[in-house]
Amino acid sequence: MSTRKQLRALVEARRGVIVPGAFNALSAKVIEDLGFEAIYITGAGVTNMWFGMPDQGFMGLAEIADHTARIRDAVSLPLLVDADTGFGNALNVYHTVRTLERAGADCIQLEDQVAPKRCGHFNGKDVISTEEAVAKVRAAADARRDADLLIMARTDAAAVHGFDAAVDRALRFAEAGADILFVEAVTRAEEVRALPRLLPRPQLMNMVIGGKTPIFNATELGDLGYGVVLYANAALQGALTGMQKALTVLRDEKAVTESSGLVTPFAERQRLVGKPEWDALDERYA
Repeated sequence: MSTRKQLRALVEARRGVIVPGAFNALSAKVIEDLGFEAIYITGAGVTNMWFGMPDQGFMGLAEIADHTARIRDAVSLPLLVDADTGFGNALNVYHTVRTLERAGADCIQLEDQVAPKRCGHFNGKDVISTEEAVAKVRAAADARRDADLLIMARTDAAAVHGFDAAVDRALRFAEAGADILFVEAVTRAEEVRALPRLLPRPQLMNMVIGGKTPIFNATELGDLGYGVVLYANAALQGALTGMQKALTVLRDEKAVTESSGLVTPFAERQRLVGKPEWDALDERYA
């Protein structure tokens, strides 16, 4: 079964599959190695880790396409790719979908913010008109060459126009061809519980650690009927904590050892990047 068909089956099961975010190929390999079933390529994570900048529209199509291609080559899991606003109007969205489909995306996420976008859990967001947003979703659905490629439509309207307006937009996105719906940054537990009853398509719920949405256990979200439970930057935040701890010890004690428990052992690092497989190829072609 293709990764796109695998992803469609996972999403349509509506059992709250946990999807962590990857910000580069190595983080994607860690996610796969730990037994997760799909990977989200996070625009915020790419922006933070690649540029050292906040998630405020600094990433472009070239960067996310390059990361998608590299991660696709590194892992065999389905890939959900964050394409922000599609990097322009409906025609730009069409081009974005074509580009990311070629790069190996299995699902492409698009949102309805005014450009330059910002993290869904930042203040000061605004959204484009419903008509323009619907046209962009329709362009995305039309652009795909493989019918199994999934389009995920995200709305940030809850923060601007309220919960009911966000639900109305999501309904319009479903009519325009979206396969997965994503109502971002709802702030009340009752809204989280209500969405699966209000919308016809499988949905993603974004669990942002430290964000505006109350954290639910993924099992509970699956019982509610969510298709995907996204932890877009758990790996990134965990990596930052690990770096800070290891480097603080190095700064203060002038050395770090494997026995400290602060670093992944050298041999484990080589396993994760596939050194035994490359050694076997080296012997084959010697």
